[in-house]
Amino acid sequence: MSRPPLAREKVLDAFEQILIEEGERAATMDATARAAGVSKGGLLYHYGTKEALEAAVVDRLHELVDEDVATMAAAPEGPIAYFLRSSAMENDPLDRAILASSRLAQGGSTAAAEALRGIRDRWADALRSETKDEAALDLVMLVSDGLYFNNALSGGAIPGPVPRGRAMDALVELVERAARA
Repeated sequence: MSRPPLAREKVLDAFEQILIEEGERAATMDATARAAGVSKGGLLYHYGTKEALEAAVVDRLHELVDEDVATMAAAPEGPIAYFLRSSAMENDPLDRAILASSRLAQGGSTAAAEALRGIRDRWADALRSETKDEAALDLVMLVSDGLYFNNALSGGAIPGPVPRGRAMDALVELVERAARA
């Protein structure tokens, strides 16, 4: 897949950042053009409508989740350990895409809401063969949710307190043992 033009990425990054920091209502075409440092005509060249920008955010989310699922499947420590360790918000591209899509969903975007439900299903599908049953899969997913939301509520897009080192190792070991037993 070829890389999109730099200006197109700058516009999408700016739109995403406005969504995260100020919400869907503030993410206007004018605000996005200003934040990206492009003219309104430059913005319209890449994204003709706000709906096109919103669709691009959702497309970015899908691409990043595809990459994450592939990384999870190939992780040397195993999919469950990778999934739990990567559940804490690190302000990386995937986290920003999730937050931006959440803002769109809060603003009434059906596509963003469906995408968010779909990524959860994608992660669950990738973990299903690693767990003994649906209850064990639910345990892994809920622990992941807890890590993510604890971190998100502690600082938004800025990483907050999460188990590190031995505490995370113990948590991963406990969940893996319960999920496979």
